[in-house]
Amino acid sequence: MIVVMEPGATQEQIETVVKRVAEFGFGTKIVVGAERSIVGVLGAPLPDTLKEALELLPGVEEVVRITKRYKLVSRDFHPIDTVVHVRDVAIGGNEVAVIAGPCSVESEEQIIETARAVKAAGARLLRGGAYKPRTSPYEFRGLGETGLKYLAKAREETGLPIVTEVLSPQDVDLVAEYADVLQVGARNCQNYLLLEAVGKAKKPVLLKRGMSVQIEEWLLAAEYVMAQGNEQVILCERGIRTFETFTRNTLDLAAVPVVKRLSHLPIIVDPSHGTGRWYLVPSMMLAAVAAGADGLIVEVHPNPDHALSDGAQSLTFENFATVMPRLAAVAQAVGRSLPLPQVPEAETALSPAD
Repeated sequence: MIVVMEPGATQEQIETVVKRVAEFGFGTKIVVGAERSIVGVLGAPLPDTLKEALELLPGVEEVVRITKRYKLVSRDFHPIDTVVHVRDVAIGGNEVAVIAGPCSVESEEQIIETARAVKAAGARLLRGGAYKPRTSPYEFRGLGETGLKYLAKAREETGLPIVTEVLSPQDVDLVAEYADVLQVGARNCQNYLLLEAVGKAKKPVLLKRGMSVQIEEWLLAAEYVMAQGNEQVILCERGIRTFETFTRNTLDLAAVPVVKRLSHLPIIVDPSHGTGRWYLVPSMMLAAVAAGADGLIVEVHPNPDHALSDGAQSLTFENFATVMPRLAAVAQAVGRSLPLPQVPEAETALSPAD
């Protein structure tokens, strides 16, 4: 349920609404807009008597029931787009944010080299897995805390904020010591204990869509995070499992405008996992931004042929640098921005005068 206040409603009138809701035993969340404020009522089931009581209060324009099962995530509840701030990077605003780096942190040299290369090409955040969920228990599963330390060193060297995955509730505190964004991977999209744990961590959360998860289920997963008081949630479309086998997954770019319609949360796209083939990644990067994505998360590796995980879908430094100017052009075409680092002009040698 949301209480829409009249334009010009006073702070005292808003506080009266909050107090009345509390008398019924429910919580509230206030959203201040440019023209009017909205008071969201949290809890269920909400009695009709509460709606009637709120409609009588001064400054209340209307009381509307939200029929969707997700409340905090819903655009009905929060009509203004949320912008998640990660250090000096805004995700969800006008600028398209690109997150890039290797699937797995393999060594200090590898992650620092990659961080420098992706920053030089225009990436704003660094990704890298220290803990890796793998289909087979015999595959490389990450360096653990050592990998986190290498990521922190790469941030120190380049200034790029860190995005890395956390696998279990027990690891949240440790990963949060190092990471700027806690990633919940596709396999854990409906791990509700983990969702609650990252919600309590009070750090930005990047929530990937599960490979067989419907959009409503995905938004309800985000609701678990936000219900813990954490409003810094970034959704990530990374492809879903279908009958098609040529690509690793089927990248559902229609999910971008759908989520934009249903939710106020920013949404980014992962074309690496969405396709599983590096040569498809650049095209899907462009398409994602054209579809309205607020950012991208892309796998980049110094030597994909020797990567310990996901080499087939990783871009080389050169391929990543080549696509970024094209990506900036698409962003500009759809009314967004993607600033790229200025490349210093080569010094021109002057011939000595005769």
